[in-house]
Amino acid sequence: MTEKSAMAEHVEKHDSIASEAEGHVHSDHSDLKTSTEAHATIEKEHNMGPWQALKLYPKAVGWSLLLSCAIIMEGYDVVLIGSFFGFPAFNEKYGQQMSDGSYGLAASWQAGLTNAMSCGQIIGLFINGLVSERFGYRRTLMACLAATVGFIFILFFAPNVQTLVVGELLMGIPLGVYQTLTVTYASEVCPVALRAYLTTYVNLCWVFGQLIASGVLKGLAERSDQWAYRIPFAIQWVWPIPIFIGVYLAPESPWWLVRKDRREDAVKAVRRLTRDTPGFNAEETVSMIVYTNALEKRVETGTSYLDCFKGTDLRRTEIACCVWAAQSLCGSGLMGYSTVFYQRAGLAVSQSFTMSLVQYAIGVVGTIGSWVLMTYFGRRTLYVGGLMLLSVVLLVIGFVSIAPSTSAISWATGSMLLVYTFVYDSTVGPVCFSLVSEIPSSRLRIKSVVLARNVYNVLNLVTGIIIPYMLNVDAWNWRGKSGFFWGALCITCLVWSFFRLPEPKGRSYAELDILFENKVRTREFPSAKTGLVQEELKGNGSV
Repeated sequence: MTEKSAMAEHVEKHDSIASEAEGHVHSDHSDLKTSTEAHATIEKEHNMGPWQALKLYPKAVGWSLLLSCAIIMEGYDVVLIGSFFGFPAFNEKYGQQMSDGSYGLAASWQAGLTNAMSCGQIIGLFINGLVSERFGYRRTLMACLAATVGFIFILFFAPNVQTLVVGELLMGIPLGVYQTLTVTYASEVCPVALRAYLTTYVNLCWVFGQLIASGVLKGLAERSDQWAYRIPFAIQWVWPIPIFIGVYLAPESPWWLVRKDRREDAVKAVRRLTRDTPGFNAEETVSMIVYTNALEKRVETGTSYLDCFKGTDLRRTEIACCVWAAQSLCGSGLMGYSTVFYQRAGLAVSQSFTMSLVQYAIGVVGTIGSWVLMTYFGRRTLYVGGLMLLSVVLLVIGFVSIAPSTSAISWATGSMLLVYTFVYDSTVGPVCFSLVSEIPSSRLRIKSVVLARNVYNVLNLVTGIIIPYMLNVDAWNWRGKSGFFWGALCITCLVWSFFRLPEPKGRSYAELDILFENKVRTREFPSAKTGLVQEELKGNGSV
């Protein structure tokens, strides 16, 4: 079959599906007004650039940015625990004397602390997939913020490392909810032109949390009393309350309201998310959501976790899961250990945390830079290109470490981790959040994102165990040679993404539904016609 005839078949199949969806809408609303308005809104979104979208949806941007700030807590806590392993006061309190005379936690306890949070996140994610679809995004998020305040007490008053493990496990539950609920909300309250920016902002919040944690630890590195590690835990009480107030005032996702057959409430939510502008009609926007929901009902049997593995949704689930899995398999866990490499290079504790600050500042710059890159190159190009560059960096780290271990080698390894951080946070890190929120169908988005993130968390359980052993002087002591291991896995992820990852840039959710239902091949996603708009997207700057 030629490419031209295959495309014709795709369009013909779409016509059938679209007709069924329109019929479904017709039966529900007695006319085809909803379908007509939906097509008009999709057409407008295709012609809407980022600046136009920002002027029309400033409130949506504000609410999304506020809710995404909850991710700061995850980035903060992850770096806090990892950096504490190189923190003298913490090691003397919770660790033991090592063979080289210094104090530190055994590799098993380091792995336990790291993995306790991952286990908690897995629990929280599955809870989120069930609870948020029933009670809504806002109420679920508020409950988790309240729980966070209580769990911080356990970490603050922990008398031993065992209690810390329990605290990290419980803390991981609400953090798991934040991981998916914030990016899902961001993807549902904004138009196509802003979708990539708001979903990747979640990664920026994660980096902000890392940056704050590094700054706090640097300021307390010289203290030798209990407040050196208690103050960093206490600082986590700062943000849940203001975010809770913001979530209480925020509008609910109009997509969730439509799934609950609350069309009028969805219209009110859209009005709260937009500015009163001539030519904009909230009813039309909700019609597009209703149309997309009806279209998906024709090709999906339900909204359970099991439905994520049926029919065309199996492919979408595979893509979302593998995209997030690559975040763990590409060696990103090594970034949290740059402080250890700098200390081995002879830097004082305070100076090593300064270098960590530089690392996370580079991450901020990289994430902001990804917004520009995505505008011109799209998600697929950035993701595949990023994995390619990360593979090179990891192999360089491995080859450098073949030389005898010296201060210069540790300097080189730590410096290459800075390069790794910039590449990661310019490509794979932020683009992942955009992809996993766009690829799933709207009816299964929450559960698909939960499954994808849990694949990431399960892999983090493995990496959380083996990385401490790779770097610990009394364990495997691989140090920089770990680059060979992670480089090989990164290349594996690169091969998968090259053949399986499609480009969703500029596509509405209804169009993505049609492309997947028509089984459009990966390479044809940018050019395939869906029939929902008169002219395809051609370089209007939309992301």
